Amino acid sequence: MTRIQRAFDNQKAFIAFITCGDPDLQTTAACVRAAVEGGADLIELGIPFSDPTAEGPVIQGANLRALTGGVTTDQIFDLVRNLRRDVEVPMVFMTYANVVFSYGAERFIATCKEIGMDGIILPDLPYEEKEEFLPLCHTYGVDLISLVAPTSEKRIAMIAREAEGFLYIVSSLGVTGTRSEIKTDLESIVEVVRQNTDIPCAIGFGISTPEQAAKMAGIADGAIVGSAIVKLIEKYGKEAPAYVKAYVKSMKDAITDVT
Repeated sequence: MTRIQRAFDNQKAFIAFITCGDPDLQTTAACVRAAVEGGADLIELGIPFSDPTAEGPVIQGANLRALTGGVTTDQIFDLVRNLRRDVEVPMVFMTYANVVFSYGAERFIATCKEIGMDGIILPDLPYEEKEEFLPLCHTYGVDLISLVAPTSEKRIAMIAREAEGFLYIVSSLGVTGTRSEIKTDLESIVEVVRQNTDIPCAIGFGISTPEQAAKMAGIADGAIVGSAIVKLIEKYGKEAPAYVKAYVKSMKDAITDVT
């Protein structure tokens, strides 16, 4: 059983997203450890990109602050090496295809394997173009995690059948960011996923409250939260880890008893 599979094994998974280098890599490391202490089952680490097309203003701002601070992909790889000394939960990168291309796809994916990353998510990579990276991911044992959006429609079954790691279900149209209400018919999407794969699925985009997390975990196998955590880090800076831990604990507690 892989680390990602263990994250979903007999429980609803809480997945926390953190942008690397906002406000600095030391704070990122502390926030990751705090999230794990709070109960996060899987960590998504965002590698900053200058044009993060899937992100709303909160995570765009984090990307800009990190890049302005001079963070590099190699520094982020070193961050993960440090984290893997004591962090055992699965970790995946979320970034954009150009980041991987510019670094060198094989070099990037081989390094992911070497430092202990379990997967990568590339939200701007169309399903039809995943062969650009999939063979390399298979060579190095790194899951290429697919996304399903409300607009995927007839492609949901096809994407689900070939999913690896876990399937990221986008809760609503538009970019990342907190939402007061999620109106997408997620039950129908998850039903199609269940009919076509045993891979777990988690819902992200727009989740910020324990009530929303519990509802999404009731529909799928887990909930993903990014913008709400990034907001805490923006607000509290170097003091953010304690707030991140408390927030993650509240979210994990909310989904723990969901069946």
